[in-house]
Amino acid sequence: MRSTLPPESERPATSRLRSVLHELIASRAEIEASEERKETQRSGCTAVGQLVDRRRAEVSGVLRSVTLRPSQNVPALEAELYDGSGSLHVVWLGQRRIAGIEPGRRARLAGLVCVQDGRPTMYNPRYELAPRPGE
Repeated sequence: MRSTLPPESERPATSRLRSVLHELIASRAEIEASEERKETQRSGCTAVGQLVDRRRAEVSGVLRSVTLRPSQNVPALEAELYDGSGSLHVVWLGQRRIAGIEPGRRARLAGLVCVQDGRPTMYNPRYELAPRPGE
């Protein structure tokens, strides 16, 4: 029986070709997710998909949405941080606006993770904002 695998010398070229083809065929969302996962690994942060309930963690990613949840008692600024492996719900209690916290901004957050309604959530995290291009 003949092997269907290419000879050793051709495998790296096959691998590169496969990678190029995947990039051509992959959707924009898949490519962005892959890039975000790589950035998370480079930064040394925990991937959102690997967060554990009731543990401190440091995550990085892009803020996808930022909304104000008005309340008669305590207002809250809510955001969604995306890192390619999943989304983290972020809540700053007592805040109506935080300078620099806006959709599309890259951020690094640190705090206690809890799971609420089946999704990882971080309340009042410490944060760092990455500079925008040209800043």
